[in-house]
Amino acid sequence: MRRCASPPVPPEAPSSAVPGRRPYTSSTGRLIGLDLARGLAILGMFAAHVGPEPSVGGALGWVMEVARGRPAALFALLAGFTLVILTGRPEPRTGRPGRQAVGRVLIRSVLLIALGYALIALDTDVDVILPCYGVLFVLALPLYRLRAASLAAIAAATAIVMPQVLYLLRVAVEDGSWGDAVIGHDPLAWITDSDGLVELFITGAYPVLTWLPFIVAGMAVARLDLGRPGLVGRVGLLGGGLTVIGYGGSWLAMHLVPGALNGVREASDTGVAASAWWSDAVGEDPTAGIPAWLLVASPHSQTTWSILGNTGVALAVLAGCLVALERLPRLRWAATPVVAVGSIALTAYVSHILAIRALGDVDMPEAAALPVFLCFAVAVMLFALVWTRFFRRGPLEYVMHAATLPARLIE
Repeated sequence: MRRCASPPVPPEAPSSAVPGRRPYTSSTGRLIGLDLARGLAILGMFAAHVGPEPSVGGALGWVMEVARGRPAALFALLAGFTLVILTGRPEPRTGRPGRQAVGRVLIRSVLLIALGYALIALDTDVDVILPCYGVLFVLALPLYRLRAASLAAIAAATAIVMPQVLYLLRVAVEDGSWGDAVIGHDPLAWITDSDGLVELFITGAYPVLTWLPFIVAGMAVARLDLGRPGLVGRVGLLGGGLTVIGYGGSWLAMHLVPGALNGVREASDTGVAASAWWSDAVGEDPTAGIPAWLLVASPHSQTTWSILGNTGVALAVLAGCLVALERLPRLRWAATPVVAVGSIALTAYVSHILAIRALGDVDMPEAAALPVFLCFAVAVMLFALVWTRFFRRGPLEYVMHAATLPARLIE
């Protein structure tokens, strides 16, 4: 993880007035907009895990709908951006510094996977994404020297191809016994008491195959010269276009392909259409054996449409955060609590799962969901504000940094 945010620029001192500072960065060269986007992703995960259900309706229900699936995708895209920062930005590191950077990333990956399975062992209702992130870092690492155009092409290709591959593999796992055979010989499955690699790549809530496009897209954005006039705005426009293509394309496909909508309704958990604005489909079971599932864009559906839509939202949010903090210095001051959360994102994420585990035996009515979410959000923002006043990194970020120090010995 990266260092915590520097003190905010006061409202009366616009950030652009800081001499020698590149656009979209603080006086220390830190991309504060990145921390803001990361903080929003963390709060979005809080909303999805402890907030009200979208069925409450109204404006609150719409916000809760938005928090389903998209914050994790935003966080994955930002992880790709961070991977490029770790391995050299604007130019990738080569030689010994490059090998050391690769070593640091690999150590981080192992720690994220181990920490993720430790959180899974707590047996909460949260689908922990950290093992997926750890594997994604390893898979994306060989790409870190590529240019933005090449990375964007890979992200697009994997977004188009991998969902179809995943669908076929999931159907094959359901229909055959080869999955059990793989699990039976998988050391990761033995150690973690899970389905191991089969779960990580195919059957889990965050299959690596369809989450790779997010991290590669984030790498592509990080390779851009964001200081070029109008470039961040074009990234935001691209995000808006992908959002329309993803969710709008799904909606059209569901209504134009004969029998698609009824087929997905029958395969869903509830058998009825949802009011979600991005899709008429519901349910999270893409193993029903019907190709119509590939047309939906609902949360965690792992389809091309959902990947395009979620990537678009993530790009738009990132661009919006960068531009807003650059051009609206008063907003930079007001957003300081969220920026602080983003600067200790790993600590915040792990802490909220520990808190959910501690509250696991408490029987709370649905009406308490919103107050609980607000308590989670306020608590993490207060902690982040106080901590980042005195320390450069969050508690777990310090542990992660210390664990990667042996990479300096790589020749």
